[in-house]
Amino acid sequence: MNTAQALIKSLEAEGVKYVFGVPGEENLAVLEAIRESSLEYIVTRHEQGAAFAAATIGRLTGNPAVCLTTLGPGATNAVTGVAYAQLGAMPFILLTGQKPIRHSKQGAFQIIDVVDLMGPITKFSKQLVEGSMAAATIREAVRLATEERPGAVMLEVPEDIASEKIKYRPLPISKPRRPVAEEKAIEHVVSLLEKATRPILIVGAGSNRKRTSRILTELVQTYDIPFVPTQMGKGVISESLPQYAGTAALSSDDYVHSTIEKADLVINIGHDVVEKPPFIMTGERPVVHINFESAEVNDIYYPQCEVIGDIANAIWQITQALKTKDLSHWDTQFHKEAIQKLDDWFEKSVASAETITPQVLVNATRTGIDNDGILTLDNGMYKIWFARHYETYMENTLLLDNALATMGAGLPSAIGAKTIYPDKQVVTVVGDGGFMMNSQELETAVRMNLDLVVVILNDESLQMIRWKQGNEGLQDYGLEFNNPDFIKYAESYGAKGHRVATVMEYKETLDLALKKGGVHVLDVAIDYSKNSDDLIIS
Repeated sequence: MNTAQALIKSLEAEGVKYVFGVPGEENLAVLEAIRESSLEYIVTRHEQGAAFAAATIGRLTGNPAVCLTTLGPGATNAVTGVAYAQLGAMPFILLTGQKPIRHSKQGAFQIIDVVDLMGPITKFSKQLVEGSMAAATIREAVRLATEERPGAVMLEVPEDIASEKIKYRPLPISKPRRPVAEEKAIEHVVSLLEKATRPILIVGAGSNRKRTSRILTELVQTYDIPFVPTQMGKGVISESLPQYAGTAALSSDDYVHSTIEKADLVINIGHDVVEKPPFIMTGERPVVHINFESAEVNDIYYPQCEVIGDIANAIWQITQALKTKDLSHWDTQFHKEAIQKLDDWFEKSVASAETITPQVLVNATRTGIDNDGILTLDNGMYKIWFARHYETYMENTLLLDNALATMGAGLPSAIGAKTIYPDKQVVTVVGDGGFMMNSQELETAVRMNLDLVVVILNDESLQMIRWKQGNEGLQDYGLEFNNPDFIKYAESYGAKGHRVATVMEYKETLDLALKKGGVHVLDVAIDYSKNSDDLIIS
């Protein structure tokens, strides 16, 4: 077989199932190998969309998907998607083409050093120069993409290397076990918990990557410990539980922070430094860091105790050890006042609204989607509101990006989610600015016959920056634009378009779109006029 066939067979052996991309002449041999394989191949309308969709599959499954691009501009178009996967810890493979390296007749046409370009934003960036190394190179790429901390890898395959005949030597599959935390570290945590009176758990992004939901839920319910998820930790523990103390959507000055400040011990589980910090460390209050890797220390995060190893196993060990301890002195209700204030404020905001405010949008979307339905977000002002008030009951049912926090990811991310979960409801909420960055992927969704709801929040401005501009006392300047007619735009792709101006219209249209199936685009008139008054509670 040729090298391209060996590469694809190796990807199949490693459990890779999906390829999204925009190919070029330099990777036609790879494209042909994909055609002959079991991999599902989806052509997208832009490499960035392909990368976002592939990264989302890695995030949801723990197994990488592939983004296929050609050389030069194809590879550079994927840069933001690669950074999205790397910073967000999503297993991801970028497979790029390149001109022949042995006998090129085109000089430097379209050639840039893609390997060096991708180096700083990947865990592995390499050009394949010998076809016989295909299986070993794929094994190493997948290993690095999936092991903690997961991320992006890149492999460049020159045209002549892809076509050369080789002897394929498959490697036997091996799955390494994750290391477990040492006994002394567990004993230290248990001793701190024995001495504490108001412990609290903070659940971060690392907890969502590996399946820790069951054991963390058991710990919370068995010992009635309050917990706070970060934006990317939402869903690990159901927020319907009475121990839920709010989400750390901001870093300070919110209701949830009054609870965190009252705690005398913070157990920080799966903390990922790429997220905005859920709290700022001050004083000597002990903070425990439980993660696959040691803490990245800085002046706002310097945990005094670290438990390094498999998170689920560490929590299991702690849960078992606590069964022999006297914890009757714990106050496990200290979060109740703050969460009740937040709930009361939110209910009043929804009840008193006459327009579609962020609070109304969050409330209506939550009641309109199944508990196991998946909501993906782009990036904008609304993301904070959803992080703060959209209750999640299952892992990875709210996909937001609090790492790279790039615009343009919401729609392709929803396509990725729907690809692997065709029977689940999938809705994406996007700002008008972010939507227009990858709006062409509506054609991809329609062509794939997906059942997908796209909610566009239309205010003709970059609202989050506008809000921050106002908070800094600056003039309102440089952030407004005009939008196309989103109804006609959706219909031109074969989707259904709906214009929504009232709360009742939004509820009814969302319900209709979810029931009827197909791709539906809702053009929603969003009202951000009270952002400055309502978002930060000091």
